[in-house]
Amino acid sequence: MNQLLLSLSLLLFSTTITSAQTKVPDIERSPLTIGETVSFDSEVLNEERRLNIYLPHRYSEENEKTYPVIYLLDGSIDEDFVHIAGLVQFGSFSWIQMVPESIVVGIANVDRKRDFTFPTSNEEDKAKFPTTGNSEAFIRFIEQELQPLVNANYRTQASTTLIGQSLGGLLATEILFKKPELFNNYVIVSPSLWWDDESLLANTPHPDAAKTSVYVAVGKEGPIMERTAKALFDKLHKELGDDAPVYYQYLEAQDHGDALHLAVYGAFEKIFAKKAE
Repeated sequence: MNQLLLSLSLLLFSTTITSAQTKVPDIERSPLTIGETVSFDSEVLNEERRLNIYLPHRYSEENEKTYPVIYLLDGSIDEDFVHIAGLVQFGSFSWIQMVPESIVVGIANVDRKRDFTFPTSNEEDKAKFPTTGNSEAFIRFIEQELQPLVNANYRTQASTTLIGQSLGGLLATEILFKKPELFNNYVIVSPSLWWDDESLLANTPHPDAAKTSVYVAVGKEGPIMERTAKALFDKLHKELGDDAPVYYQYLEAQDHGDALHLAVYGAFEKIFAKKAE
């Protein structure tokens, strides 16, 4: 027993000496920045809006270079902005070349249930979404304020992409059907096409939708979500013609919560590879 106590005492003494001799270096801290946040007053929406902007790595150095713009609905910091910006960065690496170097504009939410939905006659919808029905104004905000602001303040190209999931996918579909010229590419993931008893699917897409590329994806999200997403793809394929760049992906291993990242990856592979041909 005495031998054991002696061994433990020596070990403790040795550890104490070693700790005393170890000097932890001082550190310097600085913010980790991947872009910037912009706030402005919207006259169309009568409120302050915020954008989260990702800029390509050499944006500040290559003063003459212009970039495509990817607009992201649900683009708050605590929503989809960071991981989609990271995916764009990864996809634009020179050894990947899946997507061109691009500016990402994350549109931070104020009230997505209000902004992403059109008026509904379904009483259950109204009860669950009491502020609903403002998508027309939000589309005007995109056209009349958001896009001009981005183009005036950043070095942009004409190429634009819109990414929307869930209610954001509903809004992206509405824009595609009604004002497709606002974007060149549409990435529509798990769209909430059940809204207003699926009334949007009864509409005919604007003829200019044929000039866009569209990627529709859905995970294992239940019969209604899966059926309506496939119905959207089938409708676009029929209305826009066999040669229209319209794609569909069923992500059987994903659900509504985790389909977006893989869907956007797949969309970039299809849409931008097609444009590079």
